[in-house]
Amino acid sequence: MTVYAVRHAKAGSRSSHDPDERRPLTEKGREQAEHIADVLEAAGIARILSSRYTRCVQTVEPLATRLGVSIEIHPALAEEAGIEDAWDLLEALSDTTAVVCSHGNILSPILDRVHRRGAEIEAAEWSCHKGSVWRLEPDDDRPFARAVLDVVQA
Repeated sequence: MTVYAVRHAKAGSRSSHDPDERRPLTEKGREQAEHIADVLEAAGIARILSSRYTRCVQTVEPLATRLGVSIEIHPALAEEAGIEDAWDLLEALSDTTAVVCSHGNILSPILDRVHRRGAEIEAAEWSCHKGSVWRLEPDDDRPFARAVLDVVQA
């Protein structure tokens, strides 16, 4: 099955929100979230998991609403989570079609690990911009044999 790794959409500035975990999406971020829902709506998503941070939850809310799927808050996707915990979660999800929404400091190392482990990469650029969606596909031997950048939004 496929795991879609989503970096949260554009949020307000860190300096204007305390605590940071309540920082919401900007208007551009809400547009990015709708675009992500447009792209993933027909993908057969069974589960949606997110960091507890408001900007992550708001990024996947339009998709969850359209699909009638609850957003599962998972600590391994939080900004302060460990990479090993996030990796273990993604591997555990490899038997279902799922979306995970997290932060750049979590997803970038995950993508680097996928790349270092020999996954075929299909992308015009190797990046993890806000609002980007990476499709991680399995093969017979590995849960993440191919990584495709489905959406890149600057």
